[in-house]
Amino acid sequence: MADAPHIPVMLNEVLAALKPAADEVYVDGTLGAGGYTRAILDADKNCKVIAIDRDQTAHDMAARWGNDYAGRLTLVKNSFGNLEDALSALTVESVDGIVLDLGVSSMQFDEGERGFSFRFDAPLDMRMDRNAGETAADIVNHMGEEPLANLIYLYGEERKSRHIASAIVKARAIAKITTTKQLADIVRSVVHVSPRDKIDPSTRTFQALRIAVNDELGELESVLAAAERVLKTGGRLVVVTFHSLEDRIVKNFLTEKARPAPSPSRHVPMALDAPQNRLSFSLITKKPVLPTETEMKINPRSRSAKLRGAIRLGDV
Repeated sequence: MADAPHIPVMLNEVLAALKPAADEVYVDGTLGAGGYTRAILDADKNCKVIAIDRDQTAHDMAARWGNDYAGRLTLVKNSFGNLEDALSALTVESVDGIVLDLGVSSMQFDEGERGFSFRFDAPLDMRMDRNAGETAADIVNHMGEEPLANLIYLYGEERKSRHIASAIVKARAIAKITTTKQLADIVRSVVHVSPRDKIDPSTRTFQALRIAVNDELGELESVLAAAERVLKTGGRLVVVTFHSLEDRIVKNFLTEKARPAPSPSRHVPMALDAPQNRLSFSLITKKPVLPTETEMKINPRSRSAKLRGAIRLGDV
């Protein structure tokens, strides 16, 4: 069970949706521990993968096994939201597939010093790129009470966000909040749950801060828009989400891009220069693919996962 957190979520389903093939180029926008990247490269000995991650830890880990795929693996330290720039720097104009495993990787949660988890008493950081941007501590110590409450409500879907923000502001007036334990204790002091509830009271607040620190939703919107531009005709986009905010963005994007343009009314002639909402994707499945009961038992991280995929259509 110790290795369970590092098992790639829905790996078989991801490969089935992506369909790695010879001489094709794929992007793994969330390298992490390398589970998807290695599986794609192993699925066909003649395909290539461009693996992107902004976390240096992911690249340090890849250095241990990357030579096994010499000439077929390209590592890029960047955010997947900068997909087009990353590909341009490699003089790659288009790719055959893109896979994204969203959220924080298990290894990031397990590195206590990163500050992602309330399981450890550590500096309140939460940055995926430890050399860039503000930390979670910066936000909780300097953001106004109302904006902080809104952030916790919107990104954490936390109903008691105003109580939490108020408690944070009162606590920081006494002493700066610098550790995960301090923050978790503050949240637990105002959010009470039943002992039968398996979710820690601070879970949603930590999620909200992590999303804000790393601009996760903005990055997701950017990479989805980029995917539409860089995927070849027939290219496949596969996204695994872990909470409703991510999944809603992916679902809405794919639904919109796979939705037929409304027929013009016969009573209102369409202007010749009116924009055409042409289809750019076809859905691989109408509903998200969910993990099996067996996987959820073996790999608890998969419980909230949803896989959505689509195939790039040719431009009309």
